[in-house]
Formats: sequence, C-alpha cells, structure tokens
Amino acid sequence: MIQIKSEAEIALMRRAGVLVGETLELLRAAVTPGVSTAELDAIAEANIRAAGGVPSFLGYHGFPATICASVDDEIVHGIPGPRVLQEGDVVSLDCGAILEGYHGDAAITVAVGAVSQQVKELMRVTEESMWRGFAAARLGGRVSDISHAVEAYIRSQGDWGIVEEYGGHGIGTEMHQDPHVLNYGRPGRGPKLQKGLALAIEPMVTLGSPRTRLLPDNWTVVTAEGGWAAHFEHTFTITERGPWVLTALDGGAAKLAELGVTAGTG
Repeated sequence: MIQIKSEAEIALMRRAGVLVGETLELLRAAVTPGVSTAELDAIAEANIRAAGGVPSFLGYHGFPATICASVDDEIVHGIPGPRVLQEGDVVSLDCGAILEGYHGDAAITVAVGAVSQQVKELMRVTEESMWRGFAAARLGGRVSDISHAVEAYIRSQGDWGIVEEYGGHGIGTEMHQDPHVLNYGRPGRGPKLQKGLALAIEPMVTLGSPRTRLLPDNWTVVTAEGGWAAHFEHTFTITERGPWVLTALDGGAAKLAELGVTAGTG
C-alpha cells in the first residue's frame, strides 16, 4: 500500500531526514585512509542516538549494523567491520534513522584520498542523475518520470552500467514501502506523484557491466565482474512549489536551483 502523509507527518520526516543528512556529513568528514568501516558505523550510531533517534538499519531483517558501508566493487548493503579503508578506495555509506516513528534514508559515495578521474566521473554522474530525477518530479506526474530522468542523464554521459535489481522506494512509517522506483524506464507510468507521497531515490551506477551477485553473507551486493560502483540517495517529497529533499540539509534548494527548479519547503 502506498502511504500518503499529512503535512505534520512530512514535518516529522524532515526531522528524521535532517538527522540522516547530518550523520552522513559526519561520516564524510571521517572517511580517511586508515579508518575502518566499523569505526564509521560507531560514529553514525552515536550521532543518531544522541539526537533521540533510532538507527533504521540495525536489526532490519537481521542486518547487524547502523550503516551500510560498501567499498569499491560493493554496490549496496555492505556490512561494516574491521576492513580498513585505503588510499584510492571509494566507500558508499547508506544511513537511515527513525524519529517519532518516521524514517529518513540517504546515501553518499566518498573517495578515500585521491582516486582516478574515471572514478570521480562515476561518482559525479551517479549523484547528478539522482538530482535530475528530483527535477523531473511534478504533482500529477508519474513515478516513472523520475526513473526516466535518472536513466536519460546516465545514458547521456557515456557507457555506464545502471544496476537494475535494486532501486528506490516509498518511505514513511516503514523504511521500505510501495512504490518501487526503478532507475530506468519510460516516463508516464506507475503511481501518480501526489502531495504527501515520500520517496527515496537511489541510483546505483557501475564501471562496466551492471550485473550483480550476492556475497555469502547474504547482504553484500557486488558487481559480477569486479567493476567499481557508486550509490547516492535522498528522501524527498513533492509540494505545490516543487520537490523538497528531506534528507538534504538545505532541502535541496541549491542544487535544484542549478537545474532551474524551485525547491519546496515545509
């Protein structure tokens, strides 16, 4: 079932979203050669709990950590542990928090020290495609308008792999709700975009083939052929003024303005 939230409920989601955004900024600053993914997980949990929140991921279907930390060819759902980040790695950090019963969910991919120009471009294309998805969202439009905008931008930038098995989702009183949001497809399809609908948009893009495989831990998803991956995510909703990115600290205003779109507000 698709959950439509009231303005008061969206305001609660904004609080959860800001907490997630702040936590990811702490993690971004902490990513350096020599730090372990377990140390990053501890930073995230401490910050979420200090604000009165609960980590969304911890215990979710048995997941054992507060964040997902996916390194290099790991696409999503990497389990934090003793692995130490090395110069030249990239790490995708996915974080969720619950405040007063409502979830926020977002992800960033961070370079560990200096990385190649190709990897920088992979990260740029992935993040920009997410924002193009937000910019395509209109009240009365359809969910696949977002999907099409994400795909169209990635395709316009070169021969990148778009992961098809995983995508975005509705979000609210549960972390994962209907509808599923593909990162590819034709516009004008799927549920209508309406006020009170909140979605997490999360493109995952690879160098080379987008085919995936699941590691024996039954969580970590990697590229089948070893190509590196990037993953970005924000939670957003649609207002009469425009998209409001609930997990972006400025609500998405600066980036959406670059794309000629007015950001919504609470």
